[in-house]
Amino acid sequence: MDRRILLSTALAAAVLTATGAHAQSGNTLRVAIDATYEPFTYKTPDGKPTGFDVDIAEAICAKLNRKCVYVEQVWDSMIPGLQARKYDVIISSMSITDERLKVVDFSDKYYKTPSGIVVKQGTPYSGPASLKGKKIGVLKGSTQEKYAMGELKPAGVQVIPYEAQDQVYLDIKAGRLDGTVADKVEVTGGFLSKPEGKGYGFVGPDLYDVKYFGYGVGVAMRKGQDKLKADINAAIKAIRADGTYDKIAKKYFDFDPYGN
Repeated sequence: MDRRILLSTALAAAVLTATGAHAQSGNTLRVAIDATYEPFTYKTPDGKPTGFDVDIAEAICAKLNRKCVYVEQVWDSMIPGLQARKYDVIISSMSITDERLKVVDFSDKYYKTPSGIVVKQGTPYSGPASLKGKKIGVLKGSTQEKYAMGELKPAGVQVIPYEAQDQVYLDIKAGRLDGTVADKVEVTGGFLSKPEGKGYGFVGPDLYDVKYFGYGVGVAMRKGQDKLKADINAAIKAIRADGTYDKIAKKYFDFDPYGN
């Protein structure tokens, strides 16, 4: 056979292989996560993403017959990264808020838990003004930051945003911060239940204000992805109905995180 024909045949085979690989890549779902938010999204000692969000993502992908591929992203740039098509969805404890709904779309919620203020135990508290002069760390770009800027800062609290929630805990431990505003489940698992959280606790009521905290946590995606949204909503309903959701929740919580 002519060498040119052999080369042409080989080239054609390579094109077919590449085309097939591209087609298979359509069976993946690129999921953005911020793996600094235990027990929702964090890493095992060997660096593997894990947590409630990750297990929910895996369950959703299973219903969609797609494979989750995780893309780590700093929280504050989650939505810009989504809009830049660096990934397909965000499944990383992102609250559904009116402000975010202006730029991205969301699935139905898959959990809803309150936030709270954490400071040293014994700190007198009768409202935001009680914390005047204290330094409170928050996750940059979070609903908790929005609350702190809207309610605590006007009362004289120094609000300091951080790129990652675990950095907040490190600075509380080091004495550079007096406390934080965080999801109550996350701060319990990621800080209060650990040795470094000894002597700290919640003050004030559970924080649910829709103006700051929205309508629960959902899967974020670019606007116009109506089929993807419908498929993910159907998957969430399915895992709620078939017991998968409850099984995942019991791995991390002693209550139903789905909320009201």
